[in-house]
Parts: sequence; C-alpha cells; structure tokens
Amino acid sequence: MKLDELKNTVVIPEGVSIIINGNTINAKGPHGEVSRKWNNPRIFVKVDGNNAVIIAKNASKKEKRMLVTVKAHIKNMIDGVNKNNECKLKICSSHFPMQVAMEGNTLVVKNFLGEKVARKTTLPKDVQVKIQGDKISLTGPDIETVGMSVSKIEQLCRITNRDRRIFQDGIYLIEKNGRAL
Repeated sequence: MKLDELKNTVVIPEGVSIIINGNTINAKGPHGEVSRKWNNPRIFVKVDGNNAVIIAKNASKKEKRMLVTVKAHIKNMIDGVNKNNECKLKICSSHFPMQVAMEGNTLVVKNFLGEKVARKTTLPKDVQVKIQGDKISLTGPDIETVGMSVSKIEQLCRITNRDRRIFQDGIYLIEKNGRAL
C-alpha cells in the first residue's frame, strides 16, 4: 500500500546549521563541516526552523526504508559536527616491538612481526590522529571517514599465512564514541 506523503523530522541543535542544495545536505557546526548526497528522486529534505523535515512522496516500502536511512545519516552528520566522532585503537605486539608514527597524512608501522620494510597507509585530512604510547585515537566530524580510517589501519596490520591464534600482533579497535567494544 502506498502512502501519499510520509514525513519524518530531525531536531537541529543550537550551533549546527544545515544547508540543502538540490540533493546535497551540508551540515556545519563547531567541529567542522560534513556534506552528503542522496539519489532518490522521491525523497525531499527541507529545513523548517530548527527541524530538518524528510518527506517521501508516493511512499512504498522502499521509500519508507530510504526515509529512515536518510534520517539516520542526517542524525550522524549532526552528531559529528556537534561533537566529534572518536575511535580508539590499541597497538598489540608480543615479541617484536612495533613503532607507529605519523608522517604528514601517512601512518607508518615499523618492525611489524620483525619486518624490515615499513607498512604505510594514507589517511584523510579531516581525521585527526593522536598516538599516545600503545593507544591511537582518531577523531573527526564524519563518522564514515573515521570508520574507514580505522578499517585501513586494521587492514594494514593484518596477518596472513600464519596461525592467528598464535600470532596476535596488530592494531585493533577497542573503543568507539566512548563505548568499549
């Protein structure tokens, strides 16, 4: 059964502004700016005072799902620019001590499992990295770029062709937005 019009709202807190330009949403806040596109022609977003109203015309099940998805993306954007997204990783090494350093936008891992060649990965510019002892902290306004950076770091230290029960060295995610994993 199709509905003529389906609405959903997201409250915009003080200090955060949302600008809609065609099918692009821009959110600005004290911690930065995030923009996102969506490609569904039946979903419209408009700002009404301090609310973002998401409207679906001729809403079937597909549009209802997309409406809730767009609402979740807008909430994540608002949370990210209002208070940064933060992930913490732990450096685990048993026999060979790993050395992790930042060189510009590149994270460099030296002496991983005794390897002579350093492993490197490039991280986005809007993600701030702090290395303190055996902990790495990543912060940024966009939840997706922070999560992608965590994934790149974990994949950088992935162990292949060895028994993972024995060789447990690597860099692993331990905390996400204040919630321990």
